[in-house]
Order: sequence, then C-alpha cells, then structure tokens
Amino acid sequence: MASWVLSECGVSPLPRLYPKPRTGHAQAFLNPPNPSKLRISRTDFGNSFSFCLVNHKERNWALRVSAPLTVGQVEEESKENGGEEFDPGAPPPFKLSDIRAAIPNHCWVKDPWRSMSYVVRDVVVVFGLAAVAAYFNNWAVWPLYWFAQGTMFWALFVLGHDCGHGSFSNDPKLNSVVGHLLHSSILVPYHGWRISHRTHHQNHGHVENDESWHPLSEKIYKNLDNVTKKLRFTLPFPMLAYPIYLWSRSPGKTGSHFHPDSDLFVPSERKDVITSTVCWTAMVALLVGLSFLMGPLQLLKLYGIPYLGFVTWLDLVTYLHHHGHEQKLPWYRGEEWSYLRGGLTTLDRDYGWINNIHHDIGTHVIHHLFPQIPHYHLIEATEAAKPVLGKYYREPQKSGPLPFYLLGVLLRSMKKDHYVSDTGDVVYYQTDPELN
Repeated sequence: MASWVLSECGVSPLPRLYPKPRTGHAQAFLNPPNPSKLRISRTDFGNSFSFCLVNHKERNWALRVSAPLTVGQVEEESKENGGEEFDPGAPPPFKLSDIRAAIPNHCWVKDPWRSMSYVVRDVVVVFGLAAVAAYFNNWAVWPLYWFAQGTMFWALFVLGHDCGHGSFSNDPKLNSVVGHLLHSSILVPYHGWRISHRTHHQNHGHVENDESWHPLSEKIYKNLDNVTKKLRFTLPFPMLAYPIYLWSRSPGKTGSHFHPDSDLFVPSERKDVITSTVCWTAMVALLVGLSFLMGPLQLLKLYGIPYLGFVTWLDLVTYLHHHGHEQKLPWYRGEEWSYLRGGLTTLDRDYGWINNIHHDIGTHVIHHLFPQIPHYHLIEATEAAKPVLGKYYREPQKSGPLPFYLLGVLLRSMKKDHYVSDTGDVVYYQTDPELN
C-alpha cells in the first residue's frame, strides 16, 4: 500500500542553527542579510547568487511599485512578433533579483510578537471548539466541529511551517520550540518534516529532486500495479496520503521522516530528527492516555476525525499549488531547471474565508521564491511583484466564502495529470487513457 502514497508539503530555509543545507542552490536567498541594506547584484537562475551591501533610502511603496524595464520591452517585442503565444516553459526575461527589488523592505521584517499572537489566537480557538463540541455532544454539532477543527489543525500546521522556514522570527530557538509544540500536537515530526520541506523548496519544479507531489516518470508509473494507480488517482485516497508519506515517502523514493539514518538526512541532523521523533512519540502517548480517560470514541470525535480533516487540507493545498492550472505547466530536469524557473511553476489559490484562517498560505508563488517572508506580508509582497512577473504570474480564480470550486479543479487534474516522459529537460504531464 505504501507505494501509492503521494508526497505532501515541501523546503524550508534553515535557520542559522542549521547552516548547511544538503541540496539545492538557493540557500543564499533563504537567509539574506539585513533586508534594509540588501541588494542582489547578480543571479543566474539558481546556479549562483551574490550579494552586495548598499544603503537604501525609504521608498513610498504606497504610491507605486517599480518594475524592470525588461518586462515592458519583452511585451512590446511580443506584439511586434505578431503576439506569439506565451510559453510558460521559456526562461523568464527577469531575474530573481528583479523580483526581490520590487518587494518593499518592510515585507522582510519578522515580528515575533505578531507571530506569537497568531499562535495564541489559533490555540484559543482550538480549545474553544473542543469545549463547545464536548459540552453539546450532539450529532447535529459534531460534523460542524470536525470541519472547523480540522481546518484549525491545518492553521496550526501553517504556523509551524513558518517556524520551519525561519519566517516566524529571527530566533532559531524560538522557532524550534514553537514549531515542535505546534507540529507535535498534530502528529508531525517537526525537524524531519522541516528538512524534507527544505528539499522541496530548493528543488521545486524538478522532476527527480522535488520532494512534494512531484510527477512520476513514465517508467515508474507503468511499473505500478493497477490497484496502486487507482488508489493514487482516485479520491479520497490521495488526500489521505500524508501520514503514510511521513513513514515511507512516495514512489521512487525511500526513507522515513522519523528515522535519523534515513537518506532524507545528513549525519549532522541526526540529533534534530531524534528530538522530533521523541516529541511525536510523547504526543502519541498522551493521546493513548486520553483514550483511557475519556474513552476511545470520544477521543476519535474530538481529535481523530479533525486530524483526518487536517491531513486532507494539507494534501489538497499542497497538490493544488503545483497542479491543476488550465494551461499545463512545465517540470524541469538537467540544465533547464533553475530555482527561479521551478518556483514560477507554482500557483496561487484563493480560499475565500479560509484565507485568513490558514494564514494566507494560498499566496504561494512569492512564498516559494522567498520563503523567509512572514505570512502576514505575503499578499503585499505578491502585489508588488506582479508587474515584474507579468504572465509568469497566474491570477487565482476568485472563491466564494468556501472554496468548493477547488474540488472540480482537483478532480480534473487527477484525471489527466498522471506521469511525465522519461526523456526531455522540459516536460509536461501526460494522461493514461486506460485509467479513465
């Protein structure tokens, strides 16, 4: 069964406590110098980055956002060439430094008090919902509670996710403590996840090296048995894959997020992985104790079903930020891949009322390119970057109060996005006609 599991969420930049990333070429962007004095002087699409320190004057970003001249020039050239169709797999006419320069300086500032206020808000809501549900203990209330609490568990995950990226605060110890408390409470091994998520961000959009919902190659796909294929592409099974992924990853990859000797980690990360596994085990022991105290059925209603709701949210959101656009998006190999081009294949999504609840994680493009930006600045940073990104930014479809439309997007993608070719450095999803 484990072979059908899909991977979920993906890289966080390491805080200063973890200075040596194992893979990727984007580390210089993951922990930049003082943003008020930073200018990126050169980048070659992910192969190297260099910085120079300069003095910046304050800019009035409320008035306008400047975009590099190259964007306008390219659009004019396109018109002169007869308006050729936009190619999402073509190298962009701008650099990562151009996007970085367009984002206001204050968007890079991390406020630990503000970050903690979101933690307090979410924890109060979680315990409040549980208290209300337990008090009424009514089958008219339980389904509402399960949806609400599953969403709040997902919100807790997103805050822990910020800790893993170092966007929660500039204090690695605070990030680690808060990250462990939040993630352990929803059965996520904080450091194990943090490290594999870092690999996802540093290799986003790469067929072989990406870690989250990366495509299967044609060879791996055709070697799967029919039952595994059906499970992988038939709802709801893919949306419940995350817990199994933590233990065995996805097809074509090996390793466990709980085992310090897994090939996910390097020897210097051994203590971190053990620490997180111990915290995860302590949470499991607490849940076992609570099952004896309140009864297994009550624990299932208060915690078990909301946990499955959280898993569904995690798999759904992660998948839809990398799949399901009406125009097929490229995946890369070899010299065609770069940090910038891989990041530009991610998608923003609108979740209606859920946007605020899950801390605007739907603003995913800028998050992938600059994961050190705090979640409460992502919307502003995205608006500032749009003039630079041009057609490489794809406006998300507007949602109603609840994002039911995303279920249709998910179903369509699951029916056609099955595998990519074993050859070629710029590839697109292909469809298995026998699966439909």
